[in-house]
Amino acid sequence: MKVGVIGAGKMGENHVRTYLSLTRECQFIGLYDVNQVRSNEIAEKYHVKSFPTLYALLQEVDAVSITVPTTYHYEVGLACIEHNVHILMEKPIASTVAQAEKLKQRALKENVYIQVGHIELFNPLVKALQQTVKNEDIIAIETHRMSSFSARLEGVDVVQDLMLHDLYILHALLANDRFQDIYTVGHLSKDLPIHAVAIAKTAAGVAIQLTASYQSNKNVRSIHLLTKNSYIVANLLTNELAITRNSEQVGTYARSTTEIIQAPSFHQPLALELQAFLLCVKEKKPPLVTAEDGIQALALASNISKSIQTAKNENK
Repeated sequence: MKVGVIGAGKMGENHVRTYLSLTRECQFIGLYDVNQVRSNEIAEKYHVKSFPTLYALLQEVDAVSITVPTTYHYEVGLACIEHNVHILMEKPIASTVAQAEKLKQRALKENVYIQVGHIELFNPLVKALQQTVKNEDIIAIETHRMSSFSARLEGVDVVQDLMLHDLYILHALLANDRFQDIYTVGHLSKDLPIHAVAIAKTAAGVAIQLTASYQSNKNVRSIHLLTKNSYIVANLLTNELAITRNSEQVGTYARSTTEIIQAPSFHQPLALELQAFLLCVKEKKPPLVTAEDGIQALALASNISKSIQTAKNENK
């Protein structure tokens, strides 16, 4: 299968490097970026071809990763569909739910697969967490995803960029249990959330709290779960899962034990994600993360962002 990458930023480079490692699954043809200087730099670094136009690349490939800024997902996605090129679309699937719906419908009409880049679902630690809570009665979940601010984050919505990861992880952990009664608070910069907190309850009664921020002086990626039988902490930075459970009582004191699970670092989520994408195209089966999955995550993230923005504007 012939593949390419559209977008030569940091994530685009990661996709180029990863495709080149998947020699059994695909043949990497080249990349395109509107910034030809950057495109040529990446091409030279990895000894691959930089295409002068998007359409020149699309005429040579069966499938692509789209790693351009979200603003251009819709436009570039439509161009790929018109050329019957299958798509791995980095999250979020599009800027708006309306655009995402149009992409989904056009892709269905043309028999083009769209897999959305919900990369954490391919993280071995998240998979281990899913297995751990599979038969647990979950009471509450709290997530923290925080980073320090940098120039490249100027004009980026922290909900769409960071919190969205935890929204789709929760969707997987809760087996499609829906959010209800969502409350939000946050801070804005240039009318976009840079610190966001969302508190919700699901239809099954699970208490949820999500925090995403560009205002931290420490990187944090963690998920805390409270169940009837255990307290579980997943640290996505150290690939460590800590599971604390009650054990036998010693005298009048309760006793607990903690099990530590270390996810294998050699299983790279991006490689697993791209392998799944290539397999779905090869076998003509629906992707593991569908366009509809991307739309659901985008809709929830958009509602949270709008709620924070509306509250701030009303308080001015």
